Amino acid sequence: MTKEVETLRKDGFTGFVPVAELRGNSSILPDESGVYIVVRDQDRAPEFLPIGTGGFFKGNNPNVDLAVLKANYVDSSDILYIGKATSLKKRLGQLLRFGAGSAVGHWGGRFLWQLADSENLLIAWKLTPTTDPKVVESTMLNEFISLHGKLPFANLTI
Repeated sequence: MTKEVETLRKDGFTGFVPVAELRGNSSILPDESGVYIVVRDQDRAPEFLPIGTGGFFKGNNPNVDLAVLKANYVDSSDILYIGKATSLKKRLGQLLRFGAGSAVGHWGGRFLWQLADSENLLIAWKLTPTTDPKVVESTMLNEFISLHGKLPFANLTI
């Protein structure tokens, strides 16, 4: 695990479960509010696919040009996406189903599914029982921008 992942663990994030494993056992996801992150814990450069596994939600093609993916990728961070949920189980279930090709409403994060190693991406979460997850997500995104000069790879808006 990278130093960044270790810092996230110290900040209260748990899980760090590969996408492929979560698809087969989403029962481990908490049915509580919180924030979640998608991490790519790899030393090698990412390989982008012209056509990913994301679902066509409302008939829209989730795939973008490889140049867009390359321009959005943040080499200086393992964090690819930061999200919020009133139910982590429900929202992460949507993310996983969207990534498996279902027409599910998780358009944010769609760039994840054009990574060749998307099945190996790690998902971690942090419960926010006393704080609105939207506030925590916003703070995390703003901190990310301060450190890296732009949003995480698959976050398209704040």
